[in-house]
Amino acid sequence: MDHDSIVSMAVNTKSPAARAEPACCPNVTSAVLDEQAAVELSDALKVLADPARLRLLSLVAASESGEACACDLVGPLERSQPTVSHHLSMLVDAGFLVREKRGRWAWYRVDETRLRDLCGLLCP
Repeated sequence: MDHDSIVSMAVNTKSPAARAEPACCPNVTSAVLDEQAAVELSDALKVLADPARLRLLSLVAASESGEACACDLVGPLERSQPTVSHHLSMLVDAGFLVREKRGRWAWYRVDETRLRDLCGLLCP
């Protein structure tokens, strides 16, 4: 597998199931990113660059059980339910959160592999 394919796999915003292989690519300080890899990494970072989304990620990660119901995230975030749902969807679409439907509620947990992959791309 060539460098560009590996970088693309590591930073893509597909669902966790679509990213079956682990990321094992050089980080941004050890290889030059091509345009596509840079765009994909930038897109992933843009998702995390919003304060509301960072707080949601933190709230879910810090929950005692390691998961949180969407119904419990509206109050702490002090945003409307549609806004919280929008931000949660963006985090799920980017692969940072995993959503599980239970009855009428959605439960979220952090995809730690996705975060570790992203960290590996940024850290020397």
